[in-house]
Amino acid sequence: MAKLLLNRRWKSLFRRWCKSLFRRWFKSHSSSRRWKTLFSRWWKTLFSCWRKKLFSCARNFNPERKSPTSNSSRARKTFFGRAWKPLSFANEGFPIIHADHRIDEETIADYDASHFYPVKIGEIFRDRYQVVGKLGFGITSTVWLARDLFECRHVAVKIFGESEVMSFQQELELNAYKRIENTSIDHPGRHALRSLLDSFDIDGPNGRHLCLVHQPLWESVLDLRHRNPVQKLPKPVVACVLKRLFLALDFLHQECHVAHADIKENNILLQADEAVFRAFEQDELNEPSPRKEVDGRTIYASRELNIPGKIGQPVLCDFGSAIPLDDTTRWNKIQPEIYRAPEVILGIPWTSSVDIWNVGCMIWDAFMDEQLFTGHDSEFNTYHSRAHLAEMIALLGPPPPTLLARASLRTEFFSDAGDLCAEISVPESRPLEQRLTLLEGEESECFLRFMRKMLQWEPEKRSSAKDLAEDEWILRRSGR
Repeated sequence: MAKLLLNRRWKSLFRRWCKSLFRRWFKSHSSSRRWKTLFSRWWKTLFSCWRKKLFSCARNFNPERKSPTSNSSRARKTFFGRAWKPLSFANEGFPIIHADHRIDEETIADYDASHFYPVKIGEIFRDRYQVVGKLGFGITSTVWLARDLFECRHVAVKIFGESEVMSFQQELELNAYKRIENTSIDHPGRHALRSLLDSFDIDGPNGRHLCLVHQPLWESVLDLRHRNPVQKLPKPVVACVLKRLFLALDFLHQECHVAHADIKENNILLQADEAVFRAFEQDELNEPSPRKEVDGRTIYASRELNIPGKIGQPVLCDFGSAIPLDDTTRWNKIQPEIYRAPEVILGIPWTSSVDIWNVGCMIWDAFMDEQLFTGHDSEFNTYHSRAHLAEMIALLGPPPPTLLARASLRTEFFSDAGDLCAEISVPESRPLEQRLTLLEGEESECFLRFMRKMLQWEPEKRSSAKDLAEDEWILRRSGR
C-alpha cells in the first residue's frame, strides 16, 4: 500500500512539474487563446501516451537486476514505439565443415576453445541483441553482427575470451573507452575514433565474458589495399586516411591522455551504409554460414560484407593495447614489433610520440608495399630488437648520445662508445631518399619532409598529431 501511494505521489509531482514547465514556455512565447487551446489538447492526448510509457518504465526498473542471456522470442516495446521482432535462423540446410579442418579462431597459435564463448547464431543477449552472423575473430575475441531489437539497428558485438591475458586487455580497452566517452565531443577527431554503445557480461560454460557493443563498420584499410591488384593505395586515399588518423590521435593524446600503441592498417576500419548490414542479414537467412561441431560447441565461418555503394570515413579502432599517459608504469613490450619506437626498445620512459613513430612506419608499408623495418635476426631466424636497431641505424644513422644516456637497456645493445654490439652487423646505409622510388621531383621532397617529421630518434623532435594533420603533403593530396 505504501509503495502504491508513493507511486501516485511521484506521478502527481511529475505531472505538476511538466505542466508548470510547459506553461512557462508558452507564456513566454504567446499569451493568445489559440496557443493555450493547442497546449491543452496536446497535453491531454499525445503526452498522456508518453507519460504511460515513462511510468511503466519506472515501475519495472530494478537497478540490481542482472541481465541474463536469453533466447526469448518476445520483443519489448521501446519508449517511443515498437521494437524489432527476433528473426528465426535456420537450424538445418547449412554447409558442414569437417571437424579436422581448422577455421577462424582455431587457426590461432595456442588456441584453447574453453577461452571463447560458444556463440549461436540467433542467440539473444540481454533480451536485446540478436546474433546475425560472424564478422571476424582475433587472439582475444570474436566479433558478431547483431540486431539491436530496442533501437532497430545493426550493431557489432565483440565477445572477449576468458583468460588472465584477455582480462588485462579488456581492462585496457574499457578504460580507454571510458576516457573517450567522458571527454568533450567538440574536437574534430572525436568521431574518427570508434565509440562504445554498450557493454555487459555474459556467463559461459567456463566463466564470464565481457561484451562490447559498437557501431558496425566495413573492411579495414589493409583489406582495401589488398583489393587493389598492385597492393597499394592511391595517394589521395592515403592522404585522406592519414588526415582522419592524425585528428583521432590528437584527440586521443591531448584530450584523453591515452597512447593507442597498436596502430596498423587492420585497426583502421571504414564506415558503410546500413544497406550492407541488411544484405549480410538477408544472406545469412537465405544461405546459412558454414559451421562445424566440436565437443558440443558450434564454430562458424566468418562471412564477408558486401562492397558498399559508397565507402565511408576511416575510424581508428581496437584499444586493447591503449595505455594511459598519466600512468607512471611504462610497459616495455608495447606496439607491433616492426612498428616499435626506439625509446620502447631502449627502455626509455615514453610519451604519445610512440604513436607518431608507429604511424610513420605504417605509412611506408601502405604507400610503398614494403616494410620499412623487419627486425629479422638471421642468428635466431625471427624478430629481435638488436636487428631492429641495426636497421634503424642504416636508415637514420647512429642514435644521439643524449638518447642513449637515458636508456635503461643501453648496455644490452650498445658499447660505452655508443657502437652497436658486435654480435650483429649494421646493414648498408639506405636513407629514405634511396628507398623512395615511386615519387619524383618536388612531390618526392614534400613526402620525404613529411616522413622525417615522424621518423626521428629523439621523441621530442617528432611532430605532434595536430601538426601532421595539417602537413603540406596531406593537404595537397587530400584536396584540402
